[in-house]
Amino acid sequence: MTVSQVRPDLEDRVTETTYPHRWLVLIFCLFASFMTTLDSTIVVVALPSIGRGIGASTSSLQWVVSGYALAFGVIPILGGRLGDDLGRRRMLLIGIASFVATSAMVGLSPSPGWLDLARVVQGLAAGIINPQISGLVQRLFAPAERGAAFSAAGVSNSIATACGPALAGVVILLAGPGVGWRLLFYINVPIGVLAFTVCRRLLPPDGPPARRPLDIVGVLLLAGALFCTLFPAVQYDNDHDPLLLALLIPAAVLGVSFARWERRMANSARRPLIDLQLFRVRSFVSGLGVALFFFGAFGAAPLVLALYLQDGLGFTAGRSGLVAAGYAAGSVLSAPLAGRLVQRHGRRLSVFGLCLFGLGMLLLATTVAVATRATAPHTIGLLLIGPLVLAGLGGGCVSNPNQAMTLAEVNVGRGSTAGGMLQTSQRLGSALGVAGVSTVFYALTSHAPAAGAAHRVVFGHAYASSIGIAVVFALGAMVFALSDQSRRAGVS
Repeated sequence: MTVSQVRPDLEDRVTETTYPHRWLVLIFCLFASFMTTLDSTIVVVALPSIGRGIGASTSSLQWVVSGYALAFGVIPILGGRLGDDLGRRRMLLIGIASFVATSAMVGLSPSPGWLDLARVVQGLAAGIINPQISGLVQRLFAPAERGAAFSAAGVSNSIATACGPALAGVVILLAGPGVGWRLLFYINVPIGVLAFTVCRRLLPPDGPPARRPLDIVGVLLLAGALFCTLFPAVQYDNDHDPLLLALLIPAAVLGVSFARWERRMANSARRPLIDLQLFRVRSFVSGLGVALFFFGAFGAAPLVLALYLQDGLGFTAGRSGLVAAGYAAGSVLSAPLAGRLVQRHGRRLSVFGLCLFGLGMLLLATTVAVATRATAPHTIGLLLIGPLVLAGLGGGCVSNPNQAMTLAEVNVGRGSTAGGMLQTSQRLGSALGVAGVSTVFYALTSHAPAAGAAHRVVFGHAYASSIGIAVVFALGAMVFALSDQSRRAGVS
C-alpha cells in the first residue's frame, strides 16, 4: 500500500488539498523550522567565544547546548496537542514569535545564567514550531503531495545541519569573537519576522479553539519521563558520570504511570494528552520505531566522526567539517528524489535507504580499521568521504519518507499530536544514540597514548567499534521497516 492509499475512515474530509498558496506557505514555514535546526548546530562552534565573552564556566557552556536539546525534546508532544486543539496556525505563530524573542534574549545575554535560561526557553519555542508544520502539511496537502512536502522539510533540515558550523565560523571570523556569537542568534530575528508575517497573511484561519481541558497530570508525567530519559543521555556526553544512569529508574516509573493514566483518561471518556487511538494505526507505530532507532544511528555518526578526526587524527575543526560535509551532502542529494519516489515505492524506500546507510557505515569502519595503521591522516580523511556520501544518500531515503509514511494513515485532526510524537521519537533516539556511541568511544580511548601511530590506532579502533553500535541502531530501524513493509504487502 502506498502513501496515497489511505484508509477512508482515517481521512479528514475538510483537508484543504486545493489551497492555492500551500507551497509558498510551506517555504516560509520551513524558514522557521530551519532556524530551530540551525540553532542546535551553530552553537557548538561558538562555545569558546561565548565562554570568553561572558565568562561562562564549562558547566554553563554545556547547558547552552544541553538546555536547548532537552527543552526541544520534551515539548513537541504537548505542542502538537495544543496545535490540534487550539489551531495550528495560531500555535505556529506563537512558536515563531517566541523563538524570535528568545533568540534576541540569547544574543543580549549579560551573564551565563541568563544565557542558559534563554536557551531553555528558546528550545521550548522550537518544540512548539515543528509539530505544527507536520500538522499543516497533513491539512493543506493531498496525500499524493505529502511525500514531496516532507522531503522539502528534510532538505531544509539537512542544509541547516550542514551549514550551521560553517556559518558560525564565518560570522565569528568576520565580526570578531566578542560580537560574532551574538550575531549568530540575531540572525533569527529578521528570518523569523519574515516567516511570521507571511504565515500570518497566507495561512488559512483556524477554526474555533476546542474547549477541552488539558490533561495536566498527563503533561507532568510525560515531561518527567522524557526529562529523566533525555537528561542522562544528553549530559553523559559532557560528564561521563555513570550515576546519571540512575535517572532511568524514575524515567521508567513515570513512563509506566503515564501509560496507565492515559488509559484511565480514555476509559473515563475524558480526552487524554495522547490519543491512544493513534497506537491502533500500525503504520504510525512502525514509523515511530524506525525514527527512534534510525536517528540513534544517524544523529550519533557525525559526533563520533568529529571526535575521531580531531582528537585522533589531529584535524582542525574546519578540516573535519569539510570531511563530514559528505554526510550532509549525500542526504541533501537523495532527500528530494526520495520525496518523489515515496508515493510509488512506499516503505520499500526506507528499507533500501537503511541498506545504503548500513553499507556506508560498515565501509567507514572497515576503511578506518584497515588504513589507520599505515596511512597518512589526510589520506584517511579523503578515503572516508565516499562512504560518508553513501551513508548520507541512504539517510536521505529514510528520514523524510518515513515521516510521510508514518503520518499517511493518521487522521488529519490528530496530525500535530502525531507529528509531535514523531519529533520526540527522533530526538529521543538521537540522544540515546549519541550517549551509547560516545560511551563506547570514550571508554576505548581513555588510556590512549598521547600521540603517534599508537594514538591513531587506538582512536581508529574506537571509531570502528562506535560505528558498530550505530549499525546496531540501524538494524533496529530495519526490523520496524521490514515489519511495516510486510504488513503493507499483505494488505495490497
